[in-house]
Amino acid sequence: MKANPISTRDAIYYSLRDEIVLLALPPGTAISEKEMSIKFNVSRTPVRESFVRLSQEGLLEIYPQRGTVVSLIDLELVEEARFMREQLEKSIIQLACVSFPPEQLVVLKSNLAMQQLSMQEQNHIKMFELDEAFHRTLFEGCKKLNTWTIMQQMNVHLNRTRTLRLAADQHWDQLYTQHLQMIQAIEEHDTKQAEQLMSDHLHLTITDQALLQEKYPAYFKNV
Repeated sequence: MKANPISTRDAIYYSLRDEIVLLALPPGTAISEKEMSIKFNVSRTPVRESFVRLSQEGLLEIYPQRGTVVSLIDLELVEEARFMREQLEKSIIQLACVSFPPEQLVVLKSNLAMQQLSMQEQNHIKMFELDEAFHRTLFEGCKKLNTWTIMQQMNVHLNRTRTLRLAADQHWDQLYTQHLQMIQAIEEHDTKQAEQLMSDHLHLTITDQALLQEKYPAYFKNV
């Protein structure tokens, strides 16, 4: 059975969302329907519809008669997303310590090898994508992919700060080590250690906020 083809509107939406999250379109950047319709070689209608959806998610600010800009990073939304993710991911890794498919452990270990390569290349976009894939694999191995999909709707705000953090500081050894230790905890069925590792891992966002606000003040709301 073939998957339904993605609509033009959705293709534009996903492309723009990725550009915003990965900071190809930084906070405060002005964009227009005309500019995007030329870029994607489409009419303004699907662009307008994708703008509305991104606005509803808090990633665009649409000002009638004035224009559209990429929203500044709202740290309250970042913290709410981090809180939700921490609660869910601690539960997921607890499940993984009880039972986790061996083939998914292989996927996690392969991911770690690619993380090492990204560290050598200092490729922060690839490192972000691998970090996402690592955590998604945990959900997949625990048969909770729908939960991951729903969580991603709020994660867009958290993910902008995660991308910014990777770009600002390319010493990613701590992230790699925490991922490695998570795999070890899963293999050893050490639920307590795994839960603590996940909590520490997701609290890095909080400890880095002051540094990011100082380095990129124009990117944040109410700085």
